Amino acid sequence: QVQLVESGGGLVQAGGSLRLSCPVSGRAVSIYAMGWFRQAPTKEREFVAAISWSSGYTAYADSVKGRFTISRDNAKNTVYLQMNSLKPEDTAVYYCALGRRFLGSNWLGQRAAYDYWGQGTQVTVSS
Repeated sequence: QVQLVESGGGLVQAGGSLRLSCPVSGRAVSIYAMGWFRQAPTKEREFVAAISWSSGYTAYADSVKGRFTISRDNAKNTVYLQMNSLKPEDTAVYYCALGRRFLGSNWLGQRAAYDYWGQGTQVTVSS
């Protein structure tokens, strides 16, 4: 079984920063890409950022470009999301996800491209 466990969420004031982490554990699995998604109350789960595991190619939602940075540590099988200049509208549960299949960069923002999901970590940004 593959496990993803997010950490690093919390309460922060607007303009502040948080760093989320998501290590992959359990049985060995090939990783094509890893991504971060978020879901606010009453809203659909939406794409935030993704990274290709081999090339390091990254993709971001327009709403977070220039503020969030996704990175990975291949040796530790861990993906990170550095979030700066946080806004109240960034408040959500943040999920990391793992994609095993090569589908191309156009799929990085699609939920269907990911095979495993974490349980989520709450991020709350106060105004």
